[in-house]
Amino acid sequence: MTEDYLSRIGKLVRAARTHKGWTQSQLAAALGTTQSAVARIESGGQNIGLDLVARIGEALDSEIVSLGVAGPMNLRVVGGRRLSGAIEVRTSKNACVALLAASLLTTGRTTLRRAARIEEVYRLLEVLASIGVRHRWINGGTDLEITPPARLDLSGMDEDAARRTRSILMFLGPLLHRADRFEIPYAGGCDLGTRTVQPHLAALRQFGLHVSATTGSYRASVDREVSPQRPIVLTERGDTVTENVLLAAARHPGTTVIRNASANYMVQDLCFFLELLGVRVEGIGTTTLTVHGKAVIDTDVDYAPSEDPVEAMSLLTAAVVTDSELTIRRVPIEFIEIELAVLEEMGLDCERGPEYPAANGRTRLTDLTVRPSKLVAPIDKIHPMPFPGINIDNLPFFAAIAACAHGSTLVHDWVYENRSVYLTELGRVGANVQLMDPHRVLVEGPTRWRAAEMMCPPALRPAMVLLLAMLAAEGTSILRNVYVINRGYEDLAARLNSVGARIEVFRDI
Repeated sequence: MTEDYLSRIGKLVRAARTHKGWTQSQLAAALGTTQSAVARIESGGQNIGLDLVARIGEALDSEIVSLGVAGPMNLRVVGGRRLSGAIEVRTSKNACVALLAASLLTTGRTTLRRAARIEEVYRLLEVLASIGVRHRWINGGTDLEITPPARLDLSGMDEDAARRTRSILMFLGPLLHRADRFEIPYAGGCDLGTRTVQPHLAALRQFGLHVSATTGSYRASVDREVSPQRPIVLTERGDTVTENVLLAAARHPGTTVIRNASANYMVQDLCFFLELLGVRVEGIGTTTLTVHGKAVIDTDVDYAPSEDPVEAMSLLTAAVVTDSELTIRRVPIEFIEIELAVLEEMGLDCERGPEYPAANGRTRLTDLTVRPSKLVAPIDKIHPMPFPGINIDNLPFFAAIAACAHGSTLVHDWVYENRSVYLTELGRVGANVQLMDPHRVLVEGPTRWRAAEMMCPPALRPAMVLLLAMLAAEGTSILRNVYVINRGYEDLAARLNSVGARIEVFRDI
């Protein structure tokens, strides 16, 4: 092996040893060697064979390396530990990606305060950079500044980055005002079964946008003679389709009425942002939005997106499954109240602090303290609904919580075809989860969680649910290839470790 590989292996051995809480002498005793030999291994100064690598991995209860090229990011979780203290909710992933698309509406500079530093945002920034939009992280990397060019280079779009996020669909709304013809790649993102783009295309057709599907991309053309002649009625109350129509309406010089619109948190954030651009939006928080657009927007805008209710639900679930007392700060209470009402009926002991405004001045925040609770299964099934119902992204967390409750809970995910299938992976860490059909799982609790090593599911929220279950499981678990979690959560391992978790990030060599 080269000195570089020996050094990298040594660092992995040292990290795994310290994670287990062993001294070099303890590892040496387990291997039948000397402390000085272990020291040489960890410093990269000792030639070692594959058999010794395997023995070290077995002694430390860890797969130290998989020999080959550098691999994806993995998490090693020492579970069964109680959490304590306080943790703060970060800004919303879904709001940030919508606001990145909205930055294309103005020729001025956009500044987003405390923007989410996550993979989903990075992919969209790569796309923006490829078409000529400059960006930089300012104020110590906390805030994001975006400066558009006089003319976008749409022919240079980074297709690889675009294909890795479904959020690229939201470029349709603003780009129809920037170019007569353009292409965007097929959208990617989580694997949640078939998710049609037809509601987007049908709604945007009223602004003159015509889209044809070609091999690997959507080819768009715009008829400037066409504009909405009557209210746009969305065929589904989806968040992304509502945002796309809002983005198109913002630059339409006239009044656009959107009916059956989503009133969810990311839609409200986008509306607040548009108002700062001089676009008047009536009906924010309702299912009917009236947009008074502007043909030209040349405005510098400075906006702070609100906190993420789905991350708040994730952190709440972490407290529940680990039977911990944990304070979750900056919770956007309006967008998690139904979830809390259901959980309180199940027996959750949760204290709310006084409400205070978010940095955007509009969203209501509070601090929640969750305490160890004896939960019982709800009488009725748990299912999502458009806001103000249970958020579709929060539904998977009820599977982990139901596994901690006494009794049987039916979790009905009627929106996505495949996501319930991924929730059956909780069985690998000890839960009793029965798949009734592609949309429903029956969860029997309580659960004695157990450690496991497994691949991360390709869907963000079920992947996070598995990680939280591993926090509850005694022993060491490994969750491999966690890119999908990094799409939606910022600096997650370090933040959970700050309240008592023990999660190590590592990569295969």
